[in-house]
Amino acid sequence: MSKLNVPRRTLMIGGAALALAPAAAFASSGPDIGKPAPQFTAVDSNGKSWSLADLRGKVVVLETTNHDCPYVRKHYTSNNMQDQQREAAAKGVVWLTVASSATGEQGHVTAQQANDLTKSRNAAPAAVLLDPQSKVARAYGATVTPHMYIVDANGILVYKGGIDSIPSSSTADIPKATQYIRVALDQVLSGKPVAEASTRAYGCTLKYPKTST
Repeated sequence: MSKLNVPRRTLMIGGAALALAPAAAFASSGPDIGKPAPQFTAVDSNGKSWSLADLRGKVVVLETTNHDCPYVRKHYTSNNMQDQQREAAAKGVVWLTVASSATGEQGHVTAQQANDLTKSRNAAPAAVLLDPQSKVARAYGATVTPHMYIVDANGILVYKGGIDSIPSSSTADIPKATQYIRVALDQVLSGKPVAEASTRAYGCTLKYPKTST
């Protein structure tokens, strides 16, 4: 066997592993915990305009999404995301799924596609916000899908990071993971500070619009 084959195979194996590895965001990126959450206005898949200012008095969850991302699919094929959306809604929480992939990029959806996905996955967000210019995502420093945020009833950012504690695309890991969003919402709704307010998000790199040079 040629000596040249060894590093080539190693490189191929390493490249495959890298392709399957999630991108991760450090908790320190984006707006600060304990400060007013960035304001935004966006239109949803049904043409309704949503403004964070209008939701004052409600706890709000933001979930960045890309339906083609395996780390997003993990939480939808297992119904973990839908279950938490419904639990949140039952407690009066406004859950907003934010589709921030740029036009032409993986994860971009039209209004109809967003509605079809919501129906086919039996998802239950209060709305799917269409953010093709990534304005909402940029305001929050979102880097991956899913990247999660919680804003309390006073408009303060109280959580940012991952949906759970195991950065994999395997549904088998969900029962073993700490469900950060579920735990944080319980604490917020009980009037307690969020114990783990800033965690490391994992998932697919968010597909921002390409900027011209």
